[in-house]
This record gives sequence, structure tokens and C-alpha cells, in this order.
Amino acid sequence: MSLVHSLGEAAARLQRADTTPTALLNECLERIHAWEKTIHAWVCLDEDRARREAQRLGEELASGKPPRSPLHGVPVGIKDIFDVAGLPTQAGSPLLRGNVATRDAALVARLRQAGAVIVGKTVTTEFACFDPSPTCNPWRVTHTPGGSSSGSAAALATGMCFAALGSQTGGSITRPASYCGVCGLKPTFGALSLQGVTPVSFHLDHPGPMARTVDDLTILWRLLSGEEGPDAHSESRPTPPRIGLLGEFFDERADAAVRAATQDAMQRLAQSGAQIKPLPLPRDFLEVHSNHRRIMAVEAAEHHRWQYHAHSDQYGPNMSALIEEGLSITAVDYAAALKFQTTFRHEAMDLLTEVDVLATSATPTPAPGSLETTGDPAFNSPWSLAGLPTVCFPCGVSPEGLPCGLQLIGRWRGEEPLLEAARWCEKVLEFQNRPSSEETIPG
Repeated sequence: MSLVHSLGEAAARLQRADTTPTALLNECLERIHAWEKTIHAWVCLDEDRARREAQRLGEELASGKPPRSPLHGVPVGIKDIFDVAGLPTQAGSPLLRGNVATRDAALVARLRQAGAVIVGKTVTTEFACFDPSPTCNPWRVTHTPGGSSSGSAAALATGMCFAALGSQTGGSITRPASYCGVCGLKPTFGALSLQGVTPVSFHLDHPGPMARTVDDLTILWRLLSGEEGPDAHSESRPTPPRIGLLGEFFDERADAAVRAATQDAMQRLAQSGAQIKPLPLPRDFLEVHSNHRRIMAVEAAEHHRWQYHAHSDQYGPNMSALIEEGLSITAVDYAAALKFQTTFRHEAMDLLTEVDVLATSATPTPAPGSLETTGDPAFNSPWSLAGLPTVCFPCGVSPEGLPCGLQLIGRWRGEEPLLEAARWCEKVLEFQNRPSSEETIPG
């Protein structure tokens, strides 16, 4: 039997009794055991409990009970800032070593109730910020997988799991998804629960799902949010969307490979019926990144200040710099940044009055060739500041054989139409999101 490549395919095979939860788990564990020493996607595995859960969930299906959800018996990974009962939540920091959670985070509980098999905790950068993690990019192991959801993206790219939880404060879902050739949804700010999640910034943190296809993101979104919608795997193709293409800053900052991949993708979408409309950026767009940084720095400093004063030597250099910066910002400047956030949110929403979604390249470059960086979040942090939902999915490959992503931005609380537009685009572009480089782990 051929390997399973998506959550939707796994669910369909389980429903037809063509496979079992235990067989799916074994497939994922075989990949983990073969490649984890090179990729470093996992902080810890919960293999014994996962095997017991897969067996129990398989027995439910064999007894004739209907599946709890499309995730029934499907292996998933959990970013190590989400609490999983009985496992440590270390958030990439030595300060939290041995910090065992006593209960599941709200989103983890939803996954467990839906019948997902939790394989373990995936690697995050330190406190989900900028100091790189040990994870390597599966497309080329000398390149960064991005951050902070490094392990979730790398595990998905190599088929070590079929879905994963990530989070984004600046670009921590979109950037690793783009670099690793997978898909990520950053929902509207506040749409999903942060209960049981290690915080970075309470005005910017977004938990969200990551997967191998947009269809799979749709399944995960509906399960995590409790929203209903049409069958993501129905035969009917959604209507071609009206896409507002943002240039200027995004064109100027993108390198030649990313510009070429984005231009080619937009041309193919237009040829298939999408309406492409170039749009200007909001008037004060160039102030977005400084205000995003200011809010993030102050709120990270507020969360860490007492622990940082006692254990500053155990923080990485980038995290230390962020906290020190936050401690030095005045209350008046912080208040001004929050005011700017509200203004920019409305300006960004105004861009969507005549189109269904906005589009940009997902990152300025493909994955940088260094494990000393997590890459540039400049194309993502504006939408984290605005709180608007975004979807990232692969749209092409650079001349060096690294994936490039397309980022779509939707209306406030508009996840369903955003996912529908992304689904249409993904099917037109038909990207094969499996690593293929000679320098990578075999896909």
C-alpha cells in the first residue's frame, strides 16, 4: 500500500477500513526513527501512549462506531508551547526543563476529543521568539526551517505527522510553512483559545493549525473553532477569487527567486479565472514593523521580567535583547503603538472591500542557508499586527530547489472564504509539497 500523504487521505482510508490508526502511527514513527537524528523536529515523543491510543481508537472503528471526526486515529504533533497533560512544556528554554503539564491546553483537548493521536511535542525556538532551534529544513538540512514553529513544519514536510499545532506572534506559522513547503493558517486574532499556551505577546499571539494541504487546514480549522462548513473534499471547485495583489514594499524586499515564483503563480491563477487587482498599501504601512516590534517587546518583557532578572544568563541573545528593549520603552510609546494597531487594522480591512483576499509572497526569500537565523518575518508581521487571518501554501520552487510560498490575507473572522480561495489557488498551482533535493532526507 502506498504511503499516506495528507490528513484527508488518512481519514478516507480509515473510513474505508483500508488502514488502521496503528498502521498510520507506525508509518509516522518509521519516518521519525529514520530521520529525526538529522531533522531534530521533536522535543519529546509519547510513543507508548500514542500506541495505546491508536489501538483504542482502532477498536472503536472496528466495533462499528462512527469516527469521532476526520481526525479520528490520525497522528498529530503539538508545538512545545502548548500544554499536553503528562508531558513537559519547555518552550525551547532550559528554564522550563521538567515543567510537566497537568492538563491539556484547550486546543489540545479539542484534538484529543476528536480522536487525534498525539505523537509528541515539536521543537519551538526559545519562548517562541528569535533564537534559532536545532531543527533543520528537510528540503536542505543546512538551511533554516524558520521559526518559531520549526519542528511542526519540518515534521509535516517529512510525513512524521499529518497535522500539527503552531503559533504566530510575528511570522511563526507562515514563515516555517513557506520554508518547508507545507501549509499554515493564522486565524483571526482571538478566534482560537490561548488557554494553556506559553505567551509571547497578549495583543499579538495567534495559535493555528499547520498541515500538508489547504483542505487539511480546513478540516483542522473547523474542528478547532467549532465552525461548520461545506465538505472540504467535495468534488465541486470553488469560484475563482478576486485577489488584491500588494506590491511596493513586498516587491522591493523580495529576492529574484521569490518574485519569479509569485509572478508565475499569479499569472497561472489569472489564466485559470482569478481576477487580479493590484492595490496600494495603506498610507502608514512603513510604520507597521516598528509598532509591531514595540508591542511584542513590551509584552514579552512584562511576562518574563521577574524570571529574567533572576536568570538572565539562561536566556538566548535575541530573547534577551527583546526583553531589554521592552523594559526600556515608555508607557506613552507603548500606548501609541496600541493605538496604531487599531488604526492599521481598519486600514487593512478597507483593502478588502472590493476583493475577496489579499496576496503577497509569504517570505522575502526562500529558506536562508544558515541555522543561525530563523529568517525574516517582515511579510507576515503586518497581518499579525492587524489580526487578520492568513493562509500560506507553497506555490513554486527556487532555482536552488527550495520551496516558495504564497500568502493570502482574508477579512476579519473570514476564515471560511479565505480557505476557500486558498483551496482554489492550491488546486490550480498543483504543487507537490515533498522534499526532493539531493541534500535532503528522502521524501
